[in-house]
Amino acid sequence: MSVSASVPTRRLAAAALAAAAVIGVVALPASAADHARPDRPKVEISAVQYNSPGRDNRSNRSLNKEWVELTNTTRHSVNLDGWTLSDEDGNTYSFDHYRLDGRATVRIHTGKGRDRDTDLYQDRRHHVWDHRSDTATLRNHRDRVVDEVSWNSDRHHHGDRSGHHHH
Repeated sequence: MSVSASVPTRRLAAAALAAAAVIGVVALPASAADHARPDRPKVEISAVQYNSPGRDNRSNRSLNKEWVELTNTTRHSVNLDGWTLSDEDGNTYSFDHYRLDGRATVRIHTGKGRDRDTDLYQDRRHHVWDHRSDTATLRNHRDRVVDEVSWNSDRHHHGDRSGHHHH
């Protein structure tokens, strides 16, 4: 008798939970539902070439084949003035009066060169990004981490996003 009495009770509880779940989904703000990834930053590290192809000498050509790419995922330009790109050793590149257009990509090279809309240069004489393992961290002008990509030589994929973390 007690068993048969508990069956409808359990069914009622399940129905109430299902109803609560539906109400919970409806109560979400519409804007949150529109974005598949609300954590996606406006500007993200889209690729990293940390091992410059060819002979690993410290020539400017070799240094400039080492780069990090940032992509603006929005339709609006983003002011990167005061933003920084750094490695695990604390080598930091600071963006100075640079705007990244909507849906555009900029490549930050390690060596020397003349800055253009699509290419910026750190003007370094040494490679920055460690081949074995390192982390590229992009911070905004408030020093908040916007995006980060890590790699490890166990994975032989360049620009592999498996070590990608959004904040």
